[in-house]
Amino acid sequence: MLDADVAAHPNDAYFKAVFSVPENAAAFFQRHLPTETAALLDWPSLAPLPGSFVKGSLQQAHSDLVFSVMAGQRDVRLYLLFEHQTSVDPAMPLRLLAYITELLLAHEKQHGLPLPPVLPFVLHQGPDKWTVSTVFSDLFNLPEDLKAALCPFLPEFHHGLLDLTQFNPADEKDEGPLRIVLQLMKLARQKRLLDFFDWLAQEFVSQIADSLLRTSLVYAFNVDSSLDLEEIARRMESNRTLRTQTMSIAQKLIAQGREEGREEGYGQGVLKTCLRQARKKWGILLNETVTGIESLSYSQLEQLSEDLLDLGTEAELQQWMKTQA
Repeated sequence: MLDADVAAHPNDAYFKAVFSVPENAAAFFQRHLPTETAALLDWPSLAPLPGSFVKGSLQQAHSDLVFSVMAGQRDVRLYLLFEHQTSVDPAMPLRLLAYITELLLAHEKQHGLPLPPVLPFVLHQGPDKWTVSTVFSDLFNLPEDLKAALCPFLPEFHHGLLDLTQFNPADEKDEGPLRIVLQLMKLARQKRLLDFFDWLAQEFVSQIADSLLRTSLVYAFNVDSSLDLEEIARRMESNRTLRTQTMSIAQKLIAQGREEGREEGYGQGVLKTCLRQARKKWGILLNETVTGIESLSYSQLEQLSEDLLDLGTEAELQQWMKTQA
């Protein structure tokens, strides 16, 4: 599903694909949390929270990631809330407060007290500079004569922030995957993807992991559909190893796209056949039946085209679809 997600929401999907990998998330937080905070955390213990724990609005937020990690010499659990933004949001601290509250309520329900600290962090991909406060209490804009009396009653926290409009990954000394990812995210928002491939060819002598390069190419081609593979190859001529690796993956992606296009066309034909057969057996179908059939995958539609012959009622069809979920 990654390629489909990248096509629909390229920036968010690329962020999630890269940073849902614990090693990548740990590398990011170690570099961009305050040094004294990062030093307290047991990074090998970092793990993404399962979907069963993350509920409500946070579960629906495409770009949010939540991790648990142990801290200090004691068995202290923290949650790291990682949010991706492509626009400046003045209400970001309020949104984060809602997410923090959901996490703490879920923790209390499952584990009881005490509650774990939650460290919220925002990665801003631009294109505009982040100009609003990261402090929650600043949302109230209280006059000075009321602050002393009212601030003790307000939630108090601020969120971490990496603003890519003010950060240059090229200046970083680390040559790991994180530097590649942040540079690509930065230049993609600046509509300078060819500059990214120039930089990549000059900076990276060793081979990049195929999985990261593939995900990055899927992202690049979906951010800018006008990218020309031959132009990318020309710009990477100085780094023959990386050029060969890139072209090999790109050609596989192109071939896969052609095959998926053929499969999608055939899948539409199977879908129409299934609907036609069902209507012939039971007449006008319920909306939920039609929606259920339309949501089936290509392989499920093929199976349904055979099983429809044995289904006696529309209710049996609905039960069959439930078994496919």
